[in-house]
Amino acid sequence: MKTKFFVILSMLTFSFANAQQDEVDAETNSAKGITFEKGDMFLEGSIKISTGGETDYYGFSPKFGYLLNDKFAVGAKLNYSSEKEETVPETKTNVFGVGAFARYYFLELDKKRFKAFAEAGLGFGSNKTKIEGIEDDTDNSITADITVGLNYFVTKNIAVTFTLANVLAYNSVSPENGPSSDTFNLNINLFENIFDQPQFGLLYRF
Repeated sequence: MKTKFFVILSMLTFSFANAQQDEVDAETNSAKGITFEKGDMFLEGSIKISTGGETDYYGFSPKFGYLLNDKFAVGAKLNYSSEKEETVPETKTNVFGVGAFARYYFLELDKKRFKAFAEAGLGFGSNKTKIEGIEDDTDNSITADITVGLNYFVTKNIAVTFTLANVLAYNSVSPENGPSSDTFNLNINLFENIFDQPQFGLLYRF
């Protein structure tokens, strides 16, 4: 009786494992041939955490996008980060920003699971710095940038995002106490610097 019970249990377990694997394979295969359509939307974001040593950093950058057609998307983005430097004096910096972006998908590979894009963004931010024993300082900033990145769909709705390079960046900072400053950076040599500081995230399409 025990032998029959174990045989039946083994068969049920094997059948369940096969069904689960078939479901995973079907979901993975469904990512092939993914094509954006007008009206598609997505949520995308990344989280960065760095601790240890003299600096602790936490950052969160969500985005919402809307597809105008199969290649062009527009959307809004937020950015929040907090950095603490265990130095003397101790320094804490909190950054909050909002902005908008436009994205163009220009290349599809691996049965359309791999989609490369160029993105232009404009943002406004507020940076608050606290230095122990010194008066707090608040900077307001305007940023503009052009980046190159890619989405790789692992299912029909979920993709891994890699932001590879900052082709162009402009930053204007207006401190509460002190003169304003403007910086401009143009990175033409993408093939040398494309993986200099890659950012990773996830995208959910709905």
